[in-house]
Amino acid sequence: MSDPIFDEDDEANTPLEPEEREQLIPSYITLRRELNEAEQINIADAAKWLATRKRDVLDEKFLRTLHTRMFGKVWKWAGDYRKTPRNIGVEAWRIPMDVAQAIDDAKFWVANSTFTADEIAVRFSHRLVAIHPFPNGNGRFSRMVGDLFAQQLGQPRFSWGSQNLVDPTTTRRAYVEALRAADAYDLTLLIAFARS
Repeated sequence: MSDPIFDEDDEANTPLEPEEREQLIPSYITLRRELNEAEQINIADAAKWLATRKRDVLDEKFLRTLHTRMFGKVWKWAGDYRKTPRNIGVEAWRIPMDVAQAIDDAKFWVANSTFTADEIAVRFSHRLVAIHPFPNGNGRFSRMVGDLFAQQLGQPRFSWGSQNLVDPTTTRRAYVEALRAADAYDLTLLIAFARS
């Protein structure tokens, strides 16, 4: 059974550039499943850290710190905006201003009750994943941000299909379909998926 660490045909993960791959911290990792396990342990540590913090999701410094906490024991570039192009997301030079605009928009939505709390949290989460600010981990990061923002707005965390969305499954395909619909400005599927 093949398990290449950087499988280019793996649609669940954004392909990394060679210089980004070289920034893998644990030297024992040689298989994709080992990488996934290391990242999941790091994300669990970030969740523990979050439980001890007062936080404002609509703070750019907090967002970068959160990504660092989620992936900083696995990747040296954790928390740093990507500098390389991707087949998804905005051009790298636009990331700081697009993240700032997403934060400002979300603040406006909250202040003016433009949408329901769930829709505001999902819209913000979707904007972050669409920007794709980091070399990798953007989906997991944006879902955690969506959960935190929902809680900040007085709602429970989302279930996001109650599945591991890293591994290819029917649930992952439904999530990707919902993201594509949201990319076309129809958030109905993504809001429903977030609570499924």
